[in-house]
Amino acid sequence: MPRNTIEPAERTLPRPPSDAAGQRESTSWLTRVPPLVNWPVVFVIPFVIVTLLVIVYPVLYGFWLGADPSLYTSLFSDSTYLHSVWNTFVFVGIGVNLKLALALVLSGFFALGNWWIRALLAVCILPWAIPSVPAFLSIHWMLDPQWGMLNTLLGDLGIPSPHWLIDYPWAMGAAIAAHIWKWLPFWILIFLAARMAIPHDIYEAAAVDGATGLKRFFWVTVPMLSNVYLTSTLLSTIWTLSDFNTINFITGAGPADSTHVLATLGIRYAFNVGSVDQGVAVALTALPVVIPLIVILVRRLGREGA
Repeated sequence: MPRNTIEPAERTLPRPPSDAAGQRESTSWLTRVPPLVNWPVVFVIPFVIVTLLVIVYPVLYGFWLGADPSLYTSLFSDSTYLHSVWNTFVFVGIGVNLKLALALVLSGFFALGNWWIRALLAVCILPWAIPSVPAFLSIHWMLDPQWGMLNTLLGDLGIPSPHWLIDYPWAMGAAIAAHIWKWLPFWILIFLAARMAIPHDIYEAAAVDGATGLKRFFWVTVPMLSNVYLTSTLLSTIWTLSDFNTINFITGAGPADSTHVLATLGIRYAFNVGSVDQGVAVALTALPVVIPLIVILVRRLGREGA
C-alpha cells in the first residue's frame, strides 16, 4: 500500500480553531450591540440613577412643597422670620469677614517655620479636627449662667459674669465666636498653603526696592492672595449660610427664639412645629442669595482652572 495514502477517517477529523478565530467568536456579540449601548454609557447609568434619586428628586420635591404662595405671605408677616433674616446677615457678615481676616493674618505668623510654631499650628488645628456637636455642646455648658466654667472663673476673679445665653447680644456674640473658633484653623491652612506658593524671588525683589514689613504684606502678599481670598469668601459664605450646628447647640436659638437664623428656623418649622412645607419655604427664601454665589464661585473656579 503506498505511504502517501490517507485514510478517509483522518481527513474528516476537525481542525482545532486558531486563536484569532476564537477571539472573533468571543467578541462577535459586541459587534451586534447597538451603537448607543456601549461601555461608557453602561458605566454612567449608576451615576445618573444615584444623581436622580439623591439630588434631582429631593430638589424638585422641595420646590413642589414650597410652591404655595400663601407660605411666603405668612413668612413675610412673621416677626420671627424677619428677625431670623437679620440674624443671618449678622451671623454670616461678621463671622465670614472676621474669620478670614484673622486667618490671613495668622497664616503669616505660622509661615515663619520655627519648630515651636509648627507645634503650635498642630495644636491650633484641633478645633477644626474635632466633631462639631460635642465641641459646641461643651461650649454651651461652659457658658451656662449658673454652673458654667467661664462664669465661675470670672466670679473668682471678681469680674461680673455676663448673661451669655440669656441676653440676645451676648448669645449672638457667643455663637459667632464659636463659629470663628471652629472654622478658623481650616482657613489658616488654606492661606498658609497659598502663602507657601508665592515665589521667594518676589519678596527678594520687593526687599531690594525697599519694601519691608507691612509694605511687603500690602504690596506683595495681599495682591498675590487676592484671588484665593475672594474664592474663600464665596465658599465660606455659602457654608455659613447653611450652618445649623452653631446656633442650635450654642444658644438653642434662645433666648425666646431671638437668635434663630434661616438654617435653624427652617428645621424648627419642619420638625418642631410639624409644618414641613413652611420649613421648606424658609430654605427656599435663601436661594436668591445662594444661587448667585454658587454661579460666581463656579465661574471663578472655571477661569482659574483654565
